[in-house]
Amino acid sequence: MSDPVGKLPSELDQLPDRDTEETAEWAASLDAVAQAAGTRRAEYLLRRTLQHAEAAGLALPKLLETDYVNTIPTAAEPEFPGDEEMEAKITAWNRWNAAAMVTRGSKYGVGGHIATFASAAWLYETGFQHFFRGKEADGSGDQLYIQGHASPGIYARAFLDGRISEQQLDNFRQESGGNGLPSYPHPRRLPWLWEFPTVSMGLGPLSAIYQARFNRYLQNRSIKDTANSHVWAFLGDGEMDEPESTAALALASREQLDNLTFVINCNLQRLDGPVRANFRVVQELEAQFRGAGWNVIKSLWGSAWDELFQLDTTGALVRRLREVPDAQFQTYATRDVAYIRQHFFGANADLVQLAGVLSDAKIAECFHSSRGGHEPRKVYAAYKAALEHKGAPTVILAQTVKGYTLGAGFESKNANHQMKKLTIDEFKDMRDLLGLPIPDSAFADGVVPYGHPGANSPEVRYLNERRAALGGPAPARKVKHVALPAPADRSFAPLLKGSGKQEMATTMAFVRLVKDLMRDKETGKRWVPIVPDEARTFGMESLFPSAGIYSPLGQTYEPVDRDQLMYYKEAKDGQILNEGITEAGAMADFIAACTSYATHGEPMIPFYIFYSMFGWQRTADQMWQLADQLGKGFIVGATAGRTTLTGEGLQHADGHSHLIASTNPASLNYDPAFAFEIAVIVKDGLRRMYGETPEDVFYYLTVYNEPKVQPAMPEGVEEGILKGLYRFNTAADLAEAAPAADAPKVQLMASGTAIHWILEAQKLLAAEWNVAADVWSATSWGELRREALECDEALLRGEVRTPYVTRALEGVTSPVLAVSDWMRQVPDQISQWVEQDYTSLGTDGFGLSDTREGARRHFGVDAQSIVVAALAQLARRGEVPASAVKEARERYGL
Repeated sequence: MSDPVGKLPSELDQLPDRDTEETAEWAASLDAVAQAAGTRRAEYLLRRTLQHAEAAGLALPKLLETDYVNTIPTAAEPEFPGDEEMEAKITAWNRWNAAAMVTRGSKYGVGGHIATFASAAWLYETGFQHFFRGKEADGSGDQLYIQGHASPGIYARAFLDGRISEQQLDNFRQESGGNGLPSYPHPRRLPWLWEFPTVSMGLGPLSAIYQARFNRYLQNRSIKDTANSHVWAFLGDGEMDEPESTAALALASREQLDNLTFVINCNLQRLDGPVRANFRVVQELEAQFRGAGWNVIKSLWGSAWDELFQLDTTGALVRRLREVPDAQFQTYATRDVAYIRQHFFGANADLVQLAGVLSDAKIAECFHSSRGGHEPRKVYAAYKAALEHKGAPTVILAQTVKGYTLGAGFESKNANHQMKKLTIDEFKDMRDLLGLPIPDSAFADGVVPYGHPGANSPEVRYLNERRAALGGPAPARKVKHVALPAPADRSFAPLLKGSGKQEMATTMAFVRLVKDLMRDKETGKRWVPIVPDEARTFGMESLFPSAGIYSPLGQTYEPVDRDQLMYYKEAKDGQILNEGITEAGAMADFIAACTSYATHGEPMIPFYIFYSMFGWQRTADQMWQLADQLGKGFIVGATAGRTTLTGEGLQHADGHSHLIASTNPASLNYDPAFAFEIAVIVKDGLRRMYGETPEDVFYYLTVYNEPKVQPAMPEGVEEGILKGLYRFNTAADLAEAAPAADAPKVQLMASGTAIHWILEAQKLLAAEWNVAADVWSATSWGELRREALECDEALLRGEVRTPYVTRALEGVTSPVLAVSDWMRQVPDQISQWVEQDYTSLGTDGFGLSDTREGARRHFGVDAQSIVVAALAQLARRGEVPASAVKEARERYGL
C-alpha cells in the first residue's frame, strides 16, 4: 500500500514527517496484512485502531460509520432494574387500546395511525417506566417531543393510568363536542397533556435542540436550575429527510448539549414505502450525526441475533448486513424461511454454512421480529448510556418493524401507514400474541372492546409507582401562572413625547424602548432579544456590551473591536440570542422562550426581530407551531413593507406578511406608523400576555427603517391605537393652505410608513385642489377585521353589535381611501364593514430595486398617486370635475 500508483495529494503531505522510516514500516505492515489475510482483515485492523485512538482521546477524525450491529453488545448491557413481565403486560394493554381506538374511530371516517406506535411501543414504555422525569419532582421535569403519529399509544397509556376516559378514547379525532382527543400532540387542544406540537414533521427535532439550548440559557443566566431536565425527541427515520430535522445538529454538538437525546425509530418505512429503498438509512443517519459531533448509539438487533453473531467467525454475516438495502430487508420480514435462506444466506459459502446450523424457527424469529427497538433490556441500555454520556448530545438509532404485533396483514407492509383498522379476527390473533385476558364474548357485537386490567390491578399499581418515583405523570403540561409587574411608565415616556426635530425610524424606536425595558429592575432580566445575525441592521449593536451575546463558552478570544464602545461581547450569562443566519433556528429559540412560562414556570419576554420578508413567508409553519404551543412574545418584522428597503429588490421586499399573519388566530398583528403607537401597543401587550389574566396570544409588529420625525401622541387615541384605527388629524389642523369650509372631503387612511405619504397628499389636496382630507392611522387592519368578525358571529346568536371600524367612521359622509406599503388585500380586509365609499392603494406585484421614491411611484402609492386616486373617487361622486383627475395626472407626470 505504500506509494500506490496515482496517489492523490493529501493534507498529510503538508506536515513534517519526523521519522519517514517508521512511517514506511507502518505502511509495509498494512500491505503485509492485506496480502496475507486479505483486505477485509486490513480494513478491520484500521477500524479497530481508529476506535482505540478515539477512546484514548487522540485528535483523529472519527469513524463516520460503524458496522451494522448494536453499539452496546449483549454482554455489556446493564442489569435491567424493572419487572419485565409486568412491563410487558402494561405495554400489551397500551398496544391493544391504541389499535382499538383507531379501529373504532374508523367507522366514523376520522382515521388515525396504528403502525407507528406498534413499532415504537417499547421505545416509549421503557422511557416512561425508568427515565422520563415528571413535573411533580424538583425542577421542570423532562421535555418529551412525542412523534405525532404515535399519539394513540400515548392516549392509551393515559387511559391506563386513569387520566383519560373510555368516552374520550371513543372521541379520538372528534373534538367539536368538547370531550374529544386531538389527532396529534396539540397543546392548544389538550393543554393539560401535550407540551409540544410535533406532527408538522421536521419541526420537532429542530425545536428539541433549541429547547435543550434554552434550558442551558436559563441555567447560565441563573433564572432556573434546569440541570436535571433532559430533552427527549422521538422521531421517525423518514422524518429525518425534512431539512429542519438536521438543520441544527452542529449547534447541538458545538454547545455540548448532553441534556438532549434523539430517539429515531428506524422501522425503515415512510408513508409510501421504504425510507431508503436502495440504501441503508441507519448507516446514513449514523454518518450524518457522527459527522456533526453527536454520540451515536445503534440498537438494531434483538437477543435472538446473538447466536448468529457468535457463529459468524468469518465476518460474513456482518458484511452481508451492511450490503443488503433497506427495501430488501423489509421484504425478508414478510417472506418465509426458504426465501431468506436462498436470498440472504445464499449470498456466499460462509453464510450458507452458517445457516446450515440454524433452525427455521431461529431464522424466522431473527428476520421477522427480533429488533433492538422491541426489547426493553436493549432500549434501557441505550437510554442509560445516553444519559451517562457527557459533552455531546446523543442519538439512538433503534431498529423496529413497522406494525409490530399487528399481524401479517400489517407488519412491514408498504401501505400500513394508511391502514386504519384491524378485523375482529386480526384483533383476536393480536390478543393471543400479547396474552391479554379478553374473552371472545367481548367481541359479540362486532366491535373491538377496550381493555383495562382495573384501577387497582398490579399493572396499574406498578405503573403509578414508577411514575411517582420519576416525578408524576408524563407527558403532562402544568402552568402555574406567575404575573409579571408592569414596567415603569418612564420606559415608555420618551416615545410618547415624540422625537422633536430629530428623525428616527420606527425600528430604532422599538429597539430604544426594549433597551429601556431591559433596565427595569423587576422584569428587565426576563427580556430575551433574538436576532438572526442582523443586529447591526436593526441598530441593536448598542446592546452587545451591556446585555452580552449568549455563549455557553463565554468569550475565549479578544474581539477585533474590543477598543470600541459597542464591541462584540459574548458571555456565558449573555442575554441576547444571536443565532447566525438561520431564521428557522431563531424562531425555534423564540418558541422555547415564549413557552418557558409553562415548560419551566418562568415567564420570559422574548422579542424576535428579523427582516420582515424572512418571517411569515419563510417560517410561517413555525408561527403556527408557536400558536399551537400557546407561546407569548413579540415577533418584529423590521425593514417592513414593499418599498422602504431601498435597493434590496425582489427577495427583500415584503408586501404580504400581514396577509399571511392574519390567518393565524393567535397572532395580534400591528403595523404602527409612529413611535408612540409602538409604546402603547407594547405596554398593552405586556399586560395581555404577562398580567394577572394572561391570554394565549403573541404579537406581530412591523417596523420600518425609514427615518422620520416622530410626533408626540395626541390626546385620547390609546383605545384607537389598540383597536386598530383612530383619526390622527383633520384638514382643519393644517397650519397653511387649509381648504375652504365647503370643500369636497375625503378620508385618507394608512398604516405604517404609508402614513407619511397620505400626510403629504393631505397637504397637496388642500393647497392645489381645494380638497379637505382627514388622516387616519390604521394601526391594525387585522385587529379591525378580527373584532368585526366577532360582531358577525354574535349576530348569529341574536346579539346585535356594531364593529369598531363602523363606529369609528360613523357620521363620515365622504369617501375613504386606504393606503399601505402592503398589497391591497391587507387594507381590503375591513372593506365590508366600512359603510362609506371605500377603495385602496397598495404594492401588489413583485418588488424591485430602486429608490424609495422610484418604487412608490412604480406601485402608485406615493403622495401624488394618492392625490390622483382621491380626486378620482370624488369625481365618480360628482364632487370634483373629471377634468381635475386628468390635470393631476399630467401635472404629476403619472
